[in-house]
Amino acid sequence: MRGAVIHAPGDVRFEQLDDPKIQQPTDAIIRTVATCVCGSDLWPYRGIEPIGDPHPMGHEYVGIVEEVGSEVTAVKPGQFVVGSFATSDNTCANCRNGWQSACLHREFMSTCQADHVRIPNAQGTLVATPEHPDEKFVPSLLAVSDVMGTGWYAALAAEVKPGATAVVVGDGAVGLCGVIAAKELGAERIIAMSRHESRQKLATEFGATDIVTERGDDGVAAIKDLTGGIGADAVLECVGTAESMQQALHSARPGGNVGFVGVPHDVRIAGEELFFTHVGLRGGPAPVRRYLPDLIDRVLTDHIDPGPVFDLTLPLDQVAEGYRAMDERRAIKALLTP
Repeated sequence: MRGAVIHAPGDVRFEQLDDPKIQQPTDAIIRTVATCVCGSDLWPYRGIEPIGDPHPMGHEYVGIVEEVGSEVTAVKPGQFVVGSFATSDNTCANCRNGWQSACLHREFMSTCQADHVRIPNAQGTLVATPEHPDEKFVPSLLAVSDVMGTGWYAALAAEVKPGATAVVVGDGAVGLCGVIAAKELGAERIIAMSRHESRQKLATEFGATDIVTERGDDGVAAIKDLTGGIGADAVLECVGTAESMQQALHSARPGGNVGFVGVPHDVRIAGEELFFTHVGLRGGPAPVRRYLPDLIDRVLTDHIDPGPVFDLTLPLDQVAEGYRAMDERRAIKALLTP
């Protein structure tokens, strides 16, 4: 098969790789219909995370089942499936409690920018659509496998409720999907923090009622001005930097909540500061598998359409250009088609 391999910062290559094989009776092999580059892939691409030896990349996918292990009965060859970036058996105590991304047998996907992928824990990870979806739904279903599911979790972790005021920190694909989630959960006012005109436009189309372009203390002041000096009920932190976390915490009202889903890099939170704000804080890798049936249904019934976060579509063999375009902010998110 063919797939993306990162060798060094800024060096992603499309290479011939060994075909995936069933290794465990709980595995499945899928033929990728669509995959993509994630904002979190840019951390190693930019040299912010160590790379080590060259290795495959990618954790978002939709595809057709080609082969299943002997213990996989939930899906069968020929079905169109959506999975999560974190595999789960969906039966352990953590899974039963709704935290599939903390499954006791979890494996993080890391080989999905390829034309074929082995899916561990396929029985609990993959969800089949009722039939092969129309091609127009593929981008949105791909978004569900990570960025839409992660944006959804950010909104739930921030406890967005009907009539609430929500702030979304971050205008990448996850933040934009967080706008969709906040709207679906009934937020009356959704303030998107963005400096980029194309992303502001998409945020507004997704349901944002206000745009704040300032950052840092000025951004917090703008949020306070829009909320009567109090702050927002719910804040979705979708970046993962120290600045974005401080902006999120300071934008929440006393008693408000922050849901943080940006992978933290050099984030430090002072316990005393958090103690006196009365702000609730919850985050982590999104338990996407918990939401898959609901989000797939919302996509297929035209209730949500996160697909426009993919503003660049490339053939898979041009994956390196997808990384470059996102790194240079020429694209929000690059969709790759084998």
